[in-house]
Amino acid sequence: MLVLLPPSEGKAAPEAGAPLEPDALSLPGLAGAREAVLAALVELCAGDEERAAEVLGLSKGLRGEVAKNAALRTAGARPAGEVYTGVLFDNLGLAKLDEAAYARAERSLLVFSGLWGAVRIGDRIPSYRCSMGVKLPPVGALGPYWRKEMDAVLPEAAGDGLVLDLRSSAYAAAWKPAGAVVARTATVRVLQEREVDGVLKRSVVSHFNKATKGRLVRDLLNAGVEPGSPGELVDALAGLGYRVEVSVRGTARKAWQLDVIVTDVH
Repeated sequence: MLVLLPPSEGKAAPEAGAPLEPDALSLPGLAGAREAVLAALVELCAGDEERAAEVLGLSKGLRGEVAKNAALRTAGARPAGEVYTGVLFDNLGLAKLDEAAYARAERSLLVFSGLWGAVRIGDRIPSYRCSMGVKLPPVGALGPYWRKEMDAVLPEAAGDGLVLDLRSSAYAAAWKPAGAVVARTATVRVLQEREVDGVLKRSVVSHFNKATKGRLVRDLLNAGVEPGSPGELVDALAGLGYRVEVSVRGTARKAWQLDVIVTDVH
């Protein structure tokens, strides 16, 4: 099973740690593309701060991120699972997993990134600021840039098992499963069901969407369940107490879409 996750915008800044070793990152086929983006980001942020902030879409309160990006090659690096924070990762709770569950997380989780393309949670990276929606000179728009690179690398990483795609739309643009992979790919939508004037209605949740997805992955890891297909995933989640409905059944050209129905959002 390969689980595709978005990163968090906010990141923990490692207080200590050896600098980044680009050649040690997973998915070595992305090495050249990573170096091009890293070089462009460092050069941009080492120059005019106003221009860098504008390109990166940073508010005045986040201008310190420019200097942080300029020092990426020498900054302390820590495992990506410790650097990424935010709602999804808080609910995933990597630090609270036992040894066996964490080993499964290291094998199966892949976090997409505007800077690195994608990394495993054990890959050592520094804190950075560069979303997938950025148009980074001279590289260009990062979504299309990474798509070409990912097409050459991700099918092998996906293997012949389930791909559970929990990315947000901006990061989903960096790789679209195709060929044999798409039919065994499942996306998840979180819907809240509640009664309004005596009628049950469903609505898409946003903030709690991330929380539910984080808990869902945590529960799969803790249970040691590694479904090999979208159908097996539906059964596995039902067994873990989730209410799941298939809204789109996958085909050779279309991924499965699963709806996780919740009544309480927290």
